[in-house]
Amino acid sequence: MRYWDRCLAGVMALLLGANGVVMLGASLAWYDAVPGVATTGPFNPHFIKDIGAIYVMCGLGLAWFAWRPAAGWAAMAAAAAWLTMHAAIHVYDATCGSSPLADVQRDFVGVYLFAAIPLALALFRKPRTIGA
Repeated sequence: MRYWDRCLAGVMALLLGANGVVMLGASLAWYDAVPGVATTGPFNPHFIKDIGAIYVMCGLGLAWFAWRPAAGWAAMAAAAAWLTMHAAIHVYDATCGSSPLADVQRDFVGVYLFAAIPLALALFRKPRTIGA
């Protein structure tokens, strides 16, 4: 496994995990701070914490892959699958919205790029032996 792949997975783990921790610990602040979230519906602390827990788990999967690529690949691939499905929902919502290009621009880094990186790692950096 290449060093930079592991570093990239580690950085993604920190970013996704930190987002999840803020969603769990400061749900209202997260809701108010993230652009576009308030337009999706009223503040729902339970829902935000549910998604925050998923982000923490995605971060842990990427961290495991960064630490032990062969053992952590499946967890990282599962995280990549969730992040990709989440991004697909954002694509659908953007295409049905009144300002699709603005929505895509707003979500580009935090949704699309943060899904594309783990997906690329899962697809192109699968270790030869899984679970070792």
